[in-house]
Amino acid sequence: MSSRHLSRVAAFQTLYEWDFRPEANIKSIISRNVEVRGDSKVEIDFINNLVQGVVKKVTKIDSEIVKAAPEWPLEQIARIDKNILRLAIYELIYIDEIPPKVSIDEAVEIAKTFGGESSSKFVNGVLGTVYRRNKEIIKKQNGQKQTRKISKNN
Repeated sequence: MSSRHLSRVAAFQTLYEWDFRPEANIKSIISRNVEVRGDSKVEIDFINNLVQGVVKKVTKIDSEIVKAAPEWPLEQIARIDKNILRLAIYELIYIDEIPPKVSIDEAVEIAKTFGGESSSKFVNGVLGTVYRRNKEIIKKQNGQKQTRKISKNN
């Protein structure tokens, strides 16, 4: 498994715990989750950036979830699915360096591992809707395609 994947799993687990205990110290939750893993392959800075970013933008991210899945009130979405979505939407909207396809694929894989029987389909559907609705993400994707075309010609 890649270090980024393992880092996303640790970030997801941190967000899941934080969702139950929002008053808890997020940095101590991150530290404990990394320590429990005992895996030196995780990228601490990446985990911190993801988790801190989601926590800061959670209201905006949750509104994206509500718009993309209007038939599912936020409080009725399984906490596992909701926190996978939060993590992936943060990547999609706020981290330009990660291709949207990677963020979506990683979220689907985490949903397959930790979610229920239909979690991966639900996560994929919501993220697909968020991707299509967000013009900035589409611009980011188009910019990456242009960069790839340019680099192939050199």
